[in-house]
Amino acid sequence: MAVKIRLKRMGAKRNPFYRIVVADSRSPRDGRQIETVGTYNPLTNPVELKINEESVLQWLQNGAKPSDTVRNLLSDQGIMEKYHNAKLGK
Repeated sequence: MAVKIRLKRMGAKRNPFYRIVVADSRSPRDGRQIETVGTYNPLTNPVELKINEESVLQWLQNGAKPSDTVRNLLSDQGIMEKYHNAKLGK
């Protein structure tokens, strides 16, 4: 089973709000999920981003692949750097 960390769209029409979820790559965008690991609200100024760092790092170590957008969000928070340092044993 290929596992992805990706965005799940919530909110009303023209008022998006996203949950960062861990899901099977074959499930639909807003379909079944394994775990919710954060939230992302692009409409606030500044952007509101809450991530459970421990959960994300655990999923990455277990082989979950982040989507492009989620990878950018994790990089902005410094989580991808921590993951790569842990992977290399630094």
